[in-house]
Amino acid sequence: MEYIGLDIGGTKILGALFKEDGTIITKVKKRSKANEGKDVVFSQITKVINELIESSKGKINGIGIGLPGIIDSEKGKVIFSPNLPWKNYNIKEELEKKYKINVNIGNDVNVGILGEWIYGAAKNKQNIIGIFVGTGIGGGLIINGKLYEGHTGAAGEIGHICVVPDGPYCGCGAKGCLEALASKTAIMQDIQSQIKRGRKTIFKEIFEKNDDILRSDELKQAINEKDELAIEILDKMGRYLGIAIASLINVLNPEIIVLGGGIIESIGDNLIPIITSYTKSYSMKKLMENTEIKAAALGDDSGIYGALQLAKEG
Repeated sequence: MEYIGLDIGGTKILGALFKEDGTIITKVKKRSKANEGKDVVFSQITKVINELIESSKGKINGIGIGLPGIIDSEKGKVIFSPNLPWKNYNIKEELEKKYKINVNIGNDVNVGILGEWIYGAAKNKQNIIGIFVGTGIGGGLIINGKLYEGHTGAAGEIGHICVVPDGPYCGCGAKGCLEALASKTAIMQDIQSQIKRGRKTIFKEIFEKNDDILRSDELKQAINEKDELAIEILDKMGRYLGIAIASLINVLNPEIIVLGGGIIESIGDNLIPIITSYTKSYSMKKLMENTEIKAAALGDDSGIYGALQLAKEG
């Protein structure tokens, strides 16, 4: 038996054909072309699936998909996605009609933590919090061995925990959210603001070269070169993430916190010790003693591995 796992985002679609044991047979990556409309995105998804089916030598028993936004996993609907041109769109129904294969879908961050739970850093754990730090900050929860999605399927919005009550406004409309202070978007805004105030930093040259874009590897370079602002930013991120994680530990008593996303992949070696230190300062000692904080093991593949698990559940 073989399975297809898809990780669909606003910029790319990553798909894989898997054996029953989780071995990847082949991978396919294409642009999602979200800015070209819903029909184009669907067409790109079918191109990925078609290529994977062509590589298959056996029967495909299921397709699993992780998607950004508010997802009704039971009905197979994308209720709302900030990165895809779909609203109340039943992708499960459309794909099952086309391929006559069972399809299961889930929120991309939930699916990512599912992958880390079954195949990665949190294997054999029962109470897990996943936090993915990139352009935004997302989260996923495994509680007592089950993915926790909440009343309306929107649980795990860890990026919208308030860490500074009078902090900057977040894109969600609230003030002081973790995402507004510790995401890649937030730190870019912070750096730009400091440059405008005349701060001397390596970032000025980077931003001029890249039209105000900061790549994760350049953030790593600035840290390695001991740029003063980079070190300050690193500490700020660690502190805000530590405050949020401490609250989660105090409320949920997890076995492990798994940290992933582009920022962690790039500067996790520098950032995770700082996060851990601040988490210890803000959490209950006895709970923290029994909680491990570590980097995700699957990197960019956590989504397709989680999607494999969804496919198997069909």
